Amino acid sequence: MEPTRAEFTQICRQVAQSGGADQVSLDLLMEHVYATLRRLADRQMGLERAGHTLTPTALVHEAYLKLVDQQKLDWQGRAHFLAVAARLMRRILLDHARRRLAGKRGGDQLRVTFSEEMGPATAGPERLLDLDRALDRLEELSPRQRQVVELRFFGGLKHEETATVLGVSEPTVRREWRLAQAWLQRELKP
Repeated sequence: MEPTRAEFTQICRQVAQSGGADQVSLDLLMEHVYATLRRLADRQMGLERAGHTLTPTALVHEAYLKLVDQQKLDWQGRAHFLAVAARLMRRILLDHARRRLAGKRGGDQLRVTFSEEMGPATAGPERLLDLDRALDRLEELSPRQRQVVELRFFGGLKHEETATVLGVSEPTVRREWRLAQAWLQRELKP
């Protein structure tokens, strides 16, 4: 059973207070957040190509190991935890795509149009890497817009949750989301 937001925040505080050194707190966190991580991994993997060699379970476990290996555990609640988890899962998928393409480098890069329905990599690892490169360019122009895209698109956070994580208003998140979408559509246009 997935914990309530208040329970989730309390668990995160317990882990942060122990600095990640208390195995009992980490086990409690995993027990209570596994369903949340699994839902996030299912979403991420549901957007991947068929026959992907990573499973949602493997993605959850790899992300969890990276989460608890962080030097400073200071999650400020459910939305912040999900943002960190989404970023880690995205990085794991990117690393997997890079390894897969390492021997297949070519001059022709697949160009795609960005849309919320597209999913991070429905056409394969090339598509995910194109989007990642575009997000790197977007960060040079607007780091906050990149964060909004990462939280909304990859993390599945709602406008309200994204605003909480970034410490801005919900209208600001909505505006940044629209601007980032338009920029990415233009950037990824063939």
